[in-house]
Amino acid sequence: MTQSAAPTGGPVAPPESLTPPSGGPPTKAGSVDEAEGHGHAQASFWTLFLGSVGVVYGDIGTSPLYAFREALGPGRADGVLTGEEVLGTVSLLLWALVLIVTIKYVILLLQMDNKGEGGILSLMALARKALGGSHIVFMLGLFGAALFYGDAIITPAISVLSAVEGLKLVTPALDHYVLPITIAIILPLFLVQSRGTAKMATFFGPIMLVWFSVLMLAALPHIARTPQVLWALNPWHAVHYLLGHGTGALVALGAVFLAVTGAEALFADLGHFGRRPIQTAWIALVGPALAVNYLGQAALVLANPEVTDPFYQLVPEWGLLPMVLLATAATVIASQAVITGAFSLSRQAVQLGLLPRLEIRHTSESHSGQIYLPQINTLLMVGVVILVVLFRSSSALASAYGIAVTGTMLITAGLAFLVLWRVWKWSPLAAGAAMVPFIAVELLFLVSNLLKVFEGGYMPLLLAGALVVLMWTWVRGVTILFNKTRKTDVPLTELVAMLEKSPPHHVRGTAVFLTSDPETAPAALLHNLKHNKVLHEKNVVLTVKTIDLPRLNDSDRVRIEPMGPHFWKVVMKFGYMESPNIPKGLALLRKQGFKFDIMATSFFLSRRSIRPAAQSGMPLWQDRVFITLARNANDATDFFQIPTGRVVEVGTQVTV
Repeated sequence: MTQSAAPTGGPVAPPESLTPPSGGPPTKAGSVDEAEGHGHAQASFWTLFLGSVGVVYGDIGTSPLYAFREALGPGRADGVLTGEEVLGTVSLLLWALVLIVTIKYVILLLQMDNKGEGGILSLMALARKALGGSHIVFMLGLFGAALFYGDAIITPAISVLSAVEGLKLVTPALDHYVLPITIAIILPLFLVQSRGTAKMATFFGPIMLVWFSVLMLAALPHIARTPQVLWALNPWHAVHYLLGHGTGALVALGAVFLAVTGAEALFADLGHFGRRPIQTAWIALVGPALAVNYLGQAALVLANPEVTDPFYQLVPEWGLLPMVLLATAATVIASQAVITGAFSLSRQAVQLGLLPRLEIRHTSESHSGQIYLPQINTLLMVGVVILVVLFRSSSALASAYGIAVTGTMLITAGLAFLVLWRVWKWSPLAAGAAMVPFIAVELLFLVSNLLKVFEGGYMPLLLAGALVVLMWTWVRGVTILFNKTRKTDVPLTELVAMLEKSPPHHVRGTAVFLTSDPETAPAALLHNLKHNKVLHEKNVVLTVKTIDLPRLNDSDRVRIEPMGPHFWKVVMKFGYMESPNIPKGLALLRKQGFKFDIMATSFFLSRRSIRPAAQSGMPLWQDRVFITLARNANDATDFFQIPTGRVVEVGTQVTV
C-alpha cells in the first residue's frame, strides 16, 4: 500500500487508489536484530533488556493486581470456594500466559516484523501488501487499531485504580479518597507527556526490575507453606475446571484474560528494543515472576479462602504501604507504556491515511520514536478521567477491559495467518495449524468477555465503533475528494509542453509545488500562472508518499525525473514510522546533480476550503464529520517541516 501525502490543509490521497510497492514480499520477516537505522546500534543488549522490562512489560506486569482476584469471582459466587476451583483458576492463568504470551507472541509473532517494526498496523501493512491491497485486510487493521485505543484508555484507569485501592487495606478510612487520589495521579501523568519520556524512561527499567523481584519474593513463602499449589502446573486442572463449571467457567475465563492484557505491547514495541531483548526479558524474568506471583496468591487463598485481596495480602502488614507505593509506580509506568504506544499507533495511522494529519512533536534529538501528539494526549486524558469517574473501581472496569484486548488479539492472529501463508509461503494447512489453536482460544476468551457487555463491556465497543466511523469517513472522504478534483485537473505533461511553446516571464529561484497526484498539474501552479503570470527558472512538482515499510534508506528516498528545461518531477518516499521532512529530502537531490539554494526556494501549497455537496457519496452528517476532521488537520507546513518563511499558500474551494 503506497500512500500519497496531501499538500493541503485537507486530506491525503486514498490508500485504496494506489498500488503496493514493487519488489514482492520478503521471504520472511526482516531481521529486527539488525538494529542499524532503529537506534539500537549504540545500545547494549542489557540496556535494551532493562528498557524492555520497563516499557514493554509495564502493562502485563501489573495484571497480578487484579487478574487472579477477579478470576476467583465465579468460584466465590455460591459462597463456597473449593481447593479445586482455586487450582483450576490459577492453572487457567498460567496456561494462558504460556499459550498466548510465550508461544503466540514471544516465539511466533516477534518473528513477523515489517522491516524491524511490529504492531497491528505493521502486520496489516505486511498482509495487505502480500495480497495486493485487500480492502478486507485494510478494514481489519482499521478495527484493530480502533480497539487498541480502547485499551489505551482503559489501561491507565484500571491499573492506577487497582494500585490505589490497596490504601483501603492500610486503613478503611482512606476508602473515600481512592477516587480523588487516582485522578490526582492520572492528570499529571498526561500533563507531563509534552516534556518527553526520555528522563522518565531511565527510571522505568530499574523500578520494574524491583517490581518483578518483589512479585516473586512476596509469593515464595506462601508457595513453600502450601506446596500443593504446584499441582496447578498440570493443565488437567484448567481443563477440568472449564468442563465442570459451565457458564461459571466461561465468566472466569473473561477475568483470566486480564492476565495476558499487554501482550500486544510485546509486538508493538518490537522496533524500539529488538527481538532478543524482549524475548530474553520475558523468559528470564517477567514470565517466571508472574507465574510465581499467581501461584503465591493461589497458595494464600488455599490456606485461607476468606482472603479478599490476595495480591496485597501476600505481604505482611508492615509491607503493605510500601507495596501500595511500588504498585502505584508500576501502574504509572504501565500507563506510560500504553500512552506511548497510542502515540506511535497514531503516527502510523496518519502515515497510512487512516487519520488526518496530526501535530507530532519530537521530544528527543537522538530517538526518533519518542514523540508527543497533543490532540491524542488530550483525548486519552479526558477519556481516562471519564472512565474512572463512571466506573469508580477496578472490579467494575475489569468488565470493560477484556473485549478491547481480545478483539485486537483475534485480528492480530488472523493477520498472522495471512502473513504465514502469503509472505512466509507456508501452505494454508500449515499456517492454519499454527494459528487456528490461538484463534480458538481467543474466540473462547471473546465469548467469555461478551457476557460482560452490559456490565461495562459496551464501553470499548462504543469507542472502537466511533473510531472506525471516523477513520472510514476520513478514508472515504479523501477518496471522493481525490476523484472529484481529478475530473477538473490538467495533465502535467500537457501543461509543461504548452508552457515550453509559449513561456511566461521567468523569475530567478526554485519553486516547489506539492501535489498528491504527480500526473496532474498542482492547483497552486495553475493559480500562480493565472494570477501572477510568472514562472520560476526551476519548477519542482513534488509528491510525498508513505510506503509499507517502517523506514527507508536515504539512497531510496528521492527520485527525480526531468520534464523539460524548467520542470522536474520529484517523488519523495517516507516509511510509515518516519516523520516527513521535505527540506532534508530535497537536500538529497544534490547528490543526483540537481542544484538549488534552499534560501531561494519557494514552496507553493494549495489550501482547500471544503464544503458539503448536495450530491455526495456520503450522507450529509458524514460530509460534516469529514470537513471537521479536515479543518482540524495539522498545517502542511508544520507536518512536512517546511521553513515557514518560504511558504506561499493558494486557496481553493471544493465540495465533497
